[in-house]
Amino acid sequence: MTILLDSNSKIVVQGLTGSEGHKHGQLMLASGSRVVAGTNPRKAGQTSEFSWAGGHALVPIRATVAEAMEKDGADVSVIFVPAVATKAAVMEAIDAGMPLIVVITEGVPVHDTAEFYAYARNKGTSRILGPNCPGIQSPGESNAGIIPAGITGPGPVGLVSKSGTLTYQMMFELREIGISTAVGIGGDPIIGTTHVDALAAFEEDPDTKVIVMIGEIGGDAEERAAAYIKDHVTKPVVAYVAGFTAPVGKTMGHAGAIVSGSAGTAQAKKEALEAAGVKVGTTPSTTADLARGIVAELGLDRWDR
Repeated sequence: MTILLDSNSKIVVQGLTGSEGHKHGQLMLASGSRVVAGTNPRKAGQTSEFSWAGGHALVPIRATVAEAMEKDGADVSVIFVPAVATKAAVMEAIDAGMPLIVVITEGVPVHDTAEFYAYARNKGTSRILGPNCPGIQSPGESNAGIIPAGITGPGPVGLVSKSGTLTYQMMFELREIGISTAVGIGGDPIIGTTHVDALAAFEEDPDTKVIVMIGEIGGDAEERAAAYIKDHVTKPVVAYVAGFTAPVGKTMGHAGAIVSGSAGTAQAKKEALEAAGVKVGTTPSTTADLARGIVAELGLDRWDR
């Protein structure tokens, strides 16, 4: 099993006719994802053509997300539109009742994210992933976003990460074991799906046996995750917190990666996680070694699903 995304997921790409949407739409199709539609009200009724080694597809362009849901059965939206148009795109998907909305766009104003996040919470029908995230991939089943396909196959490790590049690295580090689902939640100050949300989903998934969590300096998301793990998670969790060498008071990469005083430091997060029984690595590679050791202790291998 996987969480949030599987081989039955039908994806609509908001912004499919743009350069980034087209490029990554083709990569999703080539990886086996069911991209069933794109949206662009000015090009509604047309099709977008895709070709890759061993494959070819014509994807219909719809005027709205609601039309893609009605005509094509779309149940996942991936958003590739400029930051200035992202709030409107997310609101449209929420109004349509889209179950999963994956917001790839970076540079979305925080007040826009706050507005559409609150709107989704009030509606109660949509889960938002991102913004400023790489998306979600269930290897061997589906890929919604920009996570490269083929890094690893399916396996018993669930991965949730703030960082896109560290998501890819951890998938590669654990390629001989495999991933159930890799969830890139994004590093903005406000995001739709948190570490806690992903941890809860992995805890409920019977085929995810080990959880790897990647955080970073800034905010208190990892401390909240530690408290949740202590009270609610029975599966072994391994974590890595990026930013041990970051200077205090500096924004480092992600908009949410800023510390003030002792709050939000990597050391404080490490201590909170370890107090909850989480093994914390000092580098991505040592974190992968910790996960690999737990997998070995449990007697699991790549295809034990």
